[in-house]
Amino acid sequence: MDYDAIIIGSGPNGLAAGIRLAQEGLSVKMFEKEDTIGGGTRTMELTQPGFHHDICSAIHPLAKASPFLKSLPLKDYGLEWIQPEVPLAHPLDDQPAGVLFRSFDKTVSYINSEDKSNYAHSIAPFLDKWDGLLTDILAPFSLLPNHPLMMARFGLQALQSANSFAKRFKSTQTRALFAGLAAHGIMPFDATATAAIGLVLGTAAHTVGWPYPKGGSHAITKAMAKHFKSLGGKIETGVEVSSTDQLPESQVILFNNTPQQILDIAGENLPQSYIKKLQRYKYGQGVFKLDFALSDPIPWEDELCQKAGTVHVGGAFEEIATSEKQTASGQHPEKPYVLVAQQSLWDETRAPDDNHTGWAYCHVPNGSTEDMTEPIIHQIERFAPGFRDCIIDTHKMNTQAMQSYNPNYIGGDINGGRADITQLFTRPAGLFDPYHIPKTNMYIASSSTPPGGGVHGMCGYHAAESVLRRL
Repeated sequence: MDYDAIIIGSGPNGLAAGIRLAQEGLSVKMFEKEDTIGGGTRTMELTQPGFHHDICSAIHPLAKASPFLKSLPLKDYGLEWIQPEVPLAHPLDDQPAGVLFRSFDKTVSYINSEDKSNYAHSIAPFLDKWDGLLTDILAPFSLLPNHPLMMARFGLQALQSANSFAKRFKSTQTRALFAGLAAHGIMPFDATATAAIGLVLGTAAHTVGWPYPKGGSHAITKAMAKHFKSLGGKIETGVEVSSTDQLPESQVILFNNTPQQILDIAGENLPQSYIKKLQRYKYGQGVFKLDFALSDPIPWEDELCQKAGTVHVGGAFEEIATSEKQTASGQHPEKPYVLVAQQSLWDETRAPDDNHTGWAYCHVPNGSTEDMTEPIIHQIERFAPGFRDCIIDTHKMNTQAMQSYNPNYIGGDINGGRADITQLFTRPAGLFDPYHIPKTNMYIASSSTPPGGGVHGMCGYHAAESVLRRL
């Protein structure tokens, strides 16, 4: 055998799997199609020289909180987290913005009086036990939780639809704030368990914050790659793997890929019953992405939006719910829900000469080629009059460009598959061990396995654990 393990793909999950296996002394080699490692965490000069933009992921509460990533000495390899003064703000048309502060108490004091107790009841029980609870949340459904009672209490809320959960809030501010959180799941709000991502992200804001890495999201995987190599791991870039036949001999192969790619690469070597399950796997909505080179910070009308690392743009709960329903049914909303990040406010490495960067995307139907530039700019300008005058240059990516950049983003789906209740816990094939491909020496380590999308590395970690149990 040339290696104990071969890994295809060098995103956070591929690197997490490689690190975990190398920690146990296994010889591991990783192959990457592009000339640089990183998957969804690359940072590039997309608009003009000196403006450094995160191509996909930008704000990383789950990376900071990840049980596996935080166990690694990534700080020793240059990873430096930046915590914005305000993790999240949500501007509204006719009243102050909804805001999540790092401080739970400060957030409760800011929230409208009619919602204070309900917000506290929803979040407070989990704050002190968040590290342990998150380990259970980010584990495969087949593992017994370490905190069963707390997990059950969390699950009673998380399994609700976002529509149902939001009924506990009365004010436009709080309902809008929750809508922006829940919409990260890229699902219509009437779907079961769409409250889950809102609860996770809301609680994370008060525990680890919503930080981002100095210099760009690429700093996360660069640090991971350096640590992987220090453990003896090897990475070869610029190699597109189209068949397992071209790989060196190894005991196991791990795919940091989605089902469609795995079928293309290894379909002839998979059990027929498993092939049928992967063929039934469903991908979710896509995204349309805009990067801005700006002469000035985004001129938000609300002062707290000017201090926020992330701004959710989309108005009231009902407006965002409508937008998400439209994209799920194949339509392009005139007023899309837009996620905005403004990293250059606290990271001078992102833009030259007192200029700034802006990062934004909205949800669109899978495979969409619609140009959403104007709807996105219009939505931002709605809450930041004069924004258009700050734009020096833009760079846009529709769903096809997103998939071309990262083949894991099938049809622009950045979550590795639709995260509805039928796939949330059992992706990709409904097996007790979702990582091992039955009757083979192959494993799946991508976000198409539990716990799904997000820069947390836990899919790769659990896949590596599955490998170690068998080896």
